[in-house]
Formats: sequence, structure tokens, C-alpha cells
Amino acid sequence: MKVRALYRPEVVAGSPDESLADAASRMQYQEIGSLTVLEHGRLVGILTERDLARALADGVDPMETAVKAYMTEEPVTVTLEADAASVAATMLDLGVRHLPVVDAGQVIGMVSSRDLLSLEAWNAIGVS
Repeated sequence: MKVRALYRPEVVAGSPDESLADAASRMQYQEIGSLTVLEHGRLVGILTERDLARALADGVDPMETAVKAYMTEEPVTVTLEADAASVAATMLDLGVRHLPVVDAGQVIGMVSSRDLLSLEAWNAIGVS
């Protein structure tokens, strides 16, 4: 199965210069675990729940600390035609749970380990 069949085609983006508090608020409102970080329309990073937890553990002020201080820069991306099994292997190798999906150089969505697990669960019960 290809990423095209299971990714989430929403792009919830933030800026590298916005506060962690603002980014976290947007993530909570949108009920997502990661945020693409764009600068002038170009993907420059990804901010995840893990990054936010690390910032809190470090004791930083989320109102004063910029996203760029805790985002993962230049994240690995996948395409619509990437094989789901390969994407799962990449996530395991990298120890990540979210990968931005790109098409023609633009971020068009996100694929998560939850998306891949849902696919596996449906396959296990014989639904395709």
C-alpha cells in the first residue's frame, strides 16, 4: 500500500520564530501530534509532542522560547508513492512517529505511526 492511501492531507504549520506555547496551543486545538515548520513556504523543520516534552523537561519558558530551538531541522520526508512498509521501517530506523508528505517539493500532509498501525490493524482483521 502507498502513503497516498493513508496519510492525513492536512498541513498544520508553524513558524520557526513563533513561541512553543503558540505552537502547542495550535497542536492541541487541531488534535495533532506534530506540526510542520515552514519558512517562506519551505519546510525547515517539524515540531512534535516529544520536542515539547523535552522543552518542558529542560525548564524553558514556552512563552519566550521559539519553535526553532526545539524543532527537528530538515526532517526526512516521504512521497505519496512511498510504500507503507518502507515508511514504517524508516520511522523505526529514525525513532520518529511522524513524517511530512511532500509532492512537487511542497508539504501536503503528514503520515504518522498511528496511520500505519491503523492500516495494520485493518489488515489483521481482513479488511482492506
